[in-house]
Amino acid sequence: MDELGAHLGLLQASLPPALEELRGLVRRLEHELFIAQSELAVGPGGHAPEHRIEARHVAGLESEIDRWDAAHPPLTTFVLAGGSPAAAEFHVARTVSRRAERELWALHRTDPQRAELLEWTNRLSDLLFAAALAANHALGIPEVAPDYSV
Repeated sequence: MDELGAHLGLLQASLPPALEELRGLVRRLEHELFIAQSELAVGPGGHAPEHRIEARHVAGLESEIDRWDAAHPPLTTFVLAGGSPAAAEFHVARTVSRRAERELWALHRTDPQRAELLEWTNRLSDLLFAAALAANHALGIPEVAPDYSV
C-alpha cells in the first residue's frame, strides 16, 4: 500500500491542467489510502484506530467509478495500458492496487480483515482503470486494442 501511495503521489503531481478534476480525485484517494494503512498498521488484538475505512468510503468509490466510466466511450475490447502519460500512470497504480488487494486477502486468511477494507481495496483498482480511460478520452487519445496476430 505504501508503494501505491507513492504512485498516487507521482500521478497527482504530474497530471496536466486539463485533468484537474482527476487530480482532486487522486488527492482524495491518497488520503483514503492513509486511512487504510493506519487500519492495517494495528496488529491483531490492538486498539482499533480512530479512523477506518467505512461503508461510505466504499460507496464513494462506487460513485466515482460510475462517474468516470461515463466520461469515456464504452469499451468493446480489452485495451493496452497506456496512451497518455497520465493514463499510463493510472494503469501502473491500478496494477499496484491489485497486488495490494491480493496481499490483503492473503493476510485475511490468517488475520481476518474487515469487509469494508477488503471491499474498498477491490473497488480502488476498478476506479483507477476508469480514471485511466477517462484521462485518455479527455486528452483526445484513443484506446488501443491488443493485436492478437503478432
